[in-house]
Amino acid sequence: MVNTREELAGWLRLALTPGVGPDAARRLLAALGPPDAIFEQGESAFRQIVSALQAKALCEAPPGWHELTDATWQWLHDSPDPAVSRAIVTLGDADYPATLLDIPDPPLMLYALGQTAQLQTLQTEQALAMVGSRNPTPQGAANARDFSRSLAASGLTIVSGLALGVDGAAHEGALLGAAASSLATIAIVGTGLDRVYPRQHRELAHQIALRGLILSEYPLGTPPLAPNFPRRNRLISGLSQATLVVEAALQSGSLITAKQALEQGRDVMAIPGSIHSAQSKGCHLLIKQGAKLVESAQDVLEELRLPDPFAQRSLALEDSPSHDDAVSNEPPEDALLHAMGHDPVSLDALQARCGWSTAQLQAQLLELELMGQVGRLPGGLFQRVGTG
Repeated sequence: MVNTREELAGWLRLALTPGVGPDAARRLLAALGPPDAIFEQGESAFRQIVSALQAKALCEAPPGWHELTDATWQWLHDSPDPAVSRAIVTLGDADYPATLLDIPDPPLMLYALGQTAQLQTLQTEQALAMVGSRNPTPQGAANARDFSRSLAASGLTIVSGLALGVDGAAHEGALLGAAASSLATIAIVGTGLDRVYPRQHRELAHQIALRGLILSEYPLGTPPLAPNFPRRNRLISGLSQATLVVEAALQSGSLITAKQALEQGRDVMAIPGSIHSAQSKGCHLLIKQGAKLVESAQDVLEELRLPDPFAQRSLALEDSPSHDDAVSNEPPEDALLHAMGHDPVSLDALQARCGWSTAQLQAQLLELELMGQVGRLPGGLFQRVGTG
């Protein structure tokens, strides 16, 4: 970990020098040693390793370097909560996560917030990435939360990106399921750690810091720039032994994470969904391409060759009952759930299946919605939530 202001200043100067990207910086580190040794050299030494323009840039202090060094040093030592610590690890540190050294583009610096003492255990910690849509169906959000809770209870650390939708549900489930002494979840973000994005997850971020870690490769003050998020996805997959895609459209950023996982030699798994849901198309594509189809937390544990401490509890698919079952002498709420099946369905289609009046159907749907058993989708559609 960074322990002195001089050490911090050297790493920030290397990271901030215009035109010197991560690849050139790693070549300099390999040839000349740590930043303090690099900046003792002159332009002629730099030209042996990087381009002439890069060598010239290395001889000048980057704009804003001193101010950022002061602000970062203060941030490191001014945590407002004694239960939440802050740290910066650099490439080559003993505390640098070993799994990230295996990816093609490991970050030079990794900012950490939360239970930073557990950075040392990340080298052997069993971690699973869980990603998916920012606008999931109710069933997709429930799957993310339930799978994450069960897998965290089995000892896995859940890694995700703190985004709205599946990411947030995955973090929440992990916090509910993990043992008090374990590293529940890791959020890898695309901003500096002096801000929370999205703002709606401010309280969730605080809970993650108390029970897990928030990591970023970006310096303090970095806003939520669009290119940062696809780039940080390589760290989500790289820190994990496998990636589980819960729900994703064909253009979802989650497919980028899955692609990066495969390039890094990691396993990819996906949860199937309705053939009528656009949010399931990405998962179905991954399964066609060879991703492991999973229907329960036990499927994930088996794929990772880990013991399952609990009995199997299916969290996804069931066969839809027939119309005859739906109009049997069951309680109205059960009959309506049976009639819905597990695909999104319109009010008109439900009315045709049940034979109920519009007023009765709307009242029963509202009751089930308030009970959390039915979700309302765009386009006037409804979908059953859960597997009961």
